Amino acid sequence: MSTAHDAANPRHDAPSPLHNAEPPLLTLESVGKRYRGRPALDGVSLAVAPGETVGLVGESGSGKSTLARLALGLLAPDTGTVRFAGRDPYRLRGRADRALRGRLQFVPQHPRGSLNPSLRAGEAVAFALRLHGTPRAERAAAVAGLFERVGLEPALAARYPRELSGGQLQRVAVARALATRPSLLVCDEPTSALDRAVQARLLDLLTELRERTGLAYLFISHDLAVVRRLADRVLVLRHGRVVEEGPADRLWDSPEHPYTRALLDAATGAAPPAN
Repeated sequence: MSTAHDAANPRHDAPSPLHNAEPPLLTLESVGKRYRGRPALDGVSLAVAPGETVGLVGESGSGKSTLARLALGLLAPDTGTVRFAGRDPYRLRGRADRALRGRLQFVPQHPRGSLNPSLRAGEAVAFALRLHGTPRAERAAAVAGLFERVGLEPALAARYPRELSGGQLQRVAVARALATRPSLLVCDEPTSALDRAVQARLLDLLTELRERTGLAYLFISHDLAVVRRLADRVLVLRHGRVVEEGPADRLWDSPEHPYTRALLDAATGAAPPAN
């Protein structure tokens, strides 16, 4: 049974992704998806190990958000396979799969649109706790603990989304994702709507959470400079295909594909400042 302390302070083993012999948490193998006869993804493969951050970079229309929806089980691939902890996330159903579903969570690009405007911020997080089985009597303390964990004053739980800044809303979204004690977060452009200083603070938070809890991330962005701050490995996606893959520093220092070099040129000098 989850407790308030457990929900606010998730604990996982935190293996080094560079020396990790465990099976990947998430795998996509030769995945394809078409919309109206046109390929959105074509033969994409990737894996995310426990404790690892994999960055996925590409311009708008490259297929990044489609891949995120496939990874989360919101879409089924037309070809290839998707597996999370050995299971097809698209087929997770019912109470028996709730715990496994809770291990795979999402941080959106626009948290304001993903939060019910009629619910206070704390109520949105409490709803996730309820779905994960946290008893009613423990939820208030768990919400306060989660707010503190993501760097928010617990008093902000009483505010509505319209009363919070973009950076605060994104931290609420992270708190809501952490409520189910996930092993992996799929982050789809979580910093794109934030200014550079707020971006940097959010990236620092995600780094700290990974170091403390062993979280893995699939971090999706159009901005190679942002991804470099967080990712161990990076895949570059163009027109639904992976055109380059490698360690983040290697892609930054010596990109091989012309498209990667173009992304790097766009990102040079635009990296969020380190705090």
